[in-house]
Amino acid sequence: MNINFEYDDVKASERLEIMVGKKLEKLEDKYDFIIRSDVFFKTENTTEQDTGKICSIRLSMPGPRLFAETNGASYEAAIAESIEDLERQLRRRKEKMKRSLK
Repeated sequence: MNINFEYDDVKASERLEIMVGKKLEKLEDKYDFIIRSDVFFKTENTTEQDTGKICSIRLSMPGPRLFAETNGASYEAAIAESIEDLERQLRRRKEKMKRSLK
């Protein structure tokens, strides 16, 4: 799987890229039909302390793309929540694929 990273008003971080890479590899192990992922990090100006760090992940595969975006207090929390959301979407996609093969 090819992973592309984009930063919008955020300094590039190798630590975040490694963290996301490990989590996406686990998804790819379970769901081998994932071709590519695009990961976006953004900072939102906000007065709330528990938001402002945004992680968006788009997965490319046969059929429609999957997308998840989370706004959290830290990028680590936003990454974890986005990955959880994508995993739920992938489970549903795999179930639909199984049903259509029957």
